[in-house]
Amino acid sequence: MTTAPGDAATSTDLAIEVRDLIRTYGSGADAFTAVRGVDLAVVRGTIHALLGVNGAGKTSTMEVVEGLAPASSGEVRVLGLHPVRDRADVRRRTGVLLQRTGFVGDLTVAETLQMWATTVSDPRPLEESLGMLDLLGRRDVAARNLSGGELRRLDLACTLMGRPDVVMLDEPTTGLDPESRRAVWDLIEGLRDAGGTVLLTTHFLDEAEQLADQVSIMRAGRVVSEGTVAQIVAGEPSTIGFSDLGRDLPRLPAEVRVDRGRTEIRTADLQPTLSTLLRWADEHRVVLADLTVTSPSLEAVFLRIAREEGTAEPADDLTDPTLEGALR
Repeated sequence: MTTAPGDAATSTDLAIEVRDLIRTYGSGADAFTAVRGVDLAVVRGTIHALLGVNGAGKTSTMEVVEGLAPASSGEVRVLGLHPVRDRADVRRRTGVLLQRTGFVGDLTVAETLQMWATTVSDPRPLEESLGMLDLLGRRDVAARNLSGGELRRLDLACTLMGRPDVVMLDEPTTGLDPESRRAVWDLIEGLRDAGGTVLLTTHFLDEAEQLADQVSIMRAGRVVSEGTVAQIVAGEPSTIGFSDLGRDLPRLPAEVRVDRGRTEIRTADLQPTLSTLLRWADEHRVVLADLTVTSPSLEAVFLRIAREEGTAEPADDLTDPTLEGALR
């Protein structure tokens, strides 16, 4: 059961408010509903991560919030405005990074940013935009000669050129090397710390753990779990692991599994279970080789949700290709 927007915060506290969003592709017998009654409440000045396997409905949801596609039904507000009907006002105050965008290959990095600056009000100075994404040394390089990671950073520089109040990022660090990825994390956190609001999708769960104040996990077009990372992982079992002993263990109030030469004990009561195991090992002079103790993680919750019945859905890349140019 998800919490409807406004239950934990008033509408004036929310940068993005989504109520019972439905988005359907096609009609009649060929209709496919990609988003099935989604609620989202993104509080101003926070980072909110929208997670889910391919086909969960993340991009279909994001496109409606971004104003790139209409909702089939439901209510969506961005900064209190309708993202389609109030498109001009919303566009001035938001920055959008799509999964796939394109640049004119013959234009340099600096020329691309200068061109983009003409489309936004109060653009950042060129040098500031280049410096934010570590592109100063690539300013005179044609877009066609950039690496995939450099193109992604140029995308982000364009997204942030207009000093947006709300930033919507679809897979912002895809293709980046670890150093660039960490730099983008710092940039996103800096946007939040300066009072901005960020809604992002990512397949990197460590990214969501590092950045997100709130997380919503989607499956088959619905939000099935949401809250802080700590709230989402609460109640998930911890795991104790060690090399298989080839002998009976003590009776433990936990699930014990042996797989490929390794024993795993999953328990909701980590300390008493571990204490019992260690006392038994000490009494029997047993060495628990390769002993590991793993606390509950967002990844464990995500994988459990992904395995649950009903995850199989058509891919979430039903986007009309013309949408990719809608922001340009």
